[in-house]
Amino acid sequence: MQAVEQHDLIQRLYQDHQLWLQAWLRRKLGSPMGAADLAQDTFLTLLLKRDLSAILEPRAYLATIAHGLLVSQLRRNDLEKAYLDALMHLAPTEVPSPETRAMVLQTLLKLDQMLDGLPSHIRHAYLMLQLEGLSYLEISQRLGVSTRTVGTYISKALLHCLLFKQNAGWA
Repeated sequence: MQAVEQHDLIQRLYQDHQLWLQAWLRRKLGSPMGAADLAQDTFLTLLLKRDLSAILEPRAYLATIAHGLLVSQLRRNDLEKAYLDALMHLAPTEVPSPETRAMVLQTLLKLDQMLDGLPSHIRHAYLMLQLEGLSYLEISQRLGVSTRTVGTYISKALLHCLLFKQNAGWA
């Protein structure tokens, strides 16, 4: 599809479905401003797609994109709230600067995104190793699997993380 045709299609989709999408999101969010922002993000995502010629059901397509963005936003909000809650338990002298908090939160969001693609049992084993410092034997006892299986889980998690980093362009 040529760039002009692509532009015309996006313009038509926006004109025909933007108000519907915004109303749909408003019902989900209960916030007109949040719905407007998310609708705009949905169309921005659409602009980044290479070929839109295969769209058969525009509203279903837009709703799927918007739903994915909404879920990501809710996850980010939950993660940010958990981080801020954890900071409340620190002594005032240990609370990081706003710049450091922003960098840590950004890192946490990237890690969450990276680990999201793992099956839960593999993610759980990896987090026990990385966050709790458990040995393979301790992880195997908690999960009720062999230490060899834990090794397989960790290998899969590390490979997944490496591939994710490469595909995401992380340094």
